[in-house]
Amino acid sequence: MNTQFTEENNNYVMRLEGRLDTIASSQVERDMQVLYDCAGHDIILDCSALEYISSSGLRLFLALLKNANKNGSKVTITGMNNDLRLVFDEIGFTNLFHFQ
Repeated sequence: MNTQFTEENNNYVMRLEGRLDTIASSQVERDMQVLYDCAGHDIILDCSALEYISSSGLRLFLALLKNANKNGSKVTITGMNNDLRLVFDEIGFTNLFHFQ
């Protein structure tokens, strides 16, 4: 699992590549810490290279969303493949996040 953080057009962007499973989630959680100081910035999670997400990964997304909402920021997910989008549909996350 690889992540890459950039700041683009006053947004915080995290690119996720590979499988976000239970083993990778602890490292991804540390990588995402930079996104928690998002006041004044919206967050974009680029999932175009994300192949899989486990319940541990879903927990990370939800925790990030709760923190962003508290700070007045928006979380947008981009590039999600149909299989992952189906998982988000089934658990009701499509109602919580913005998608592009």
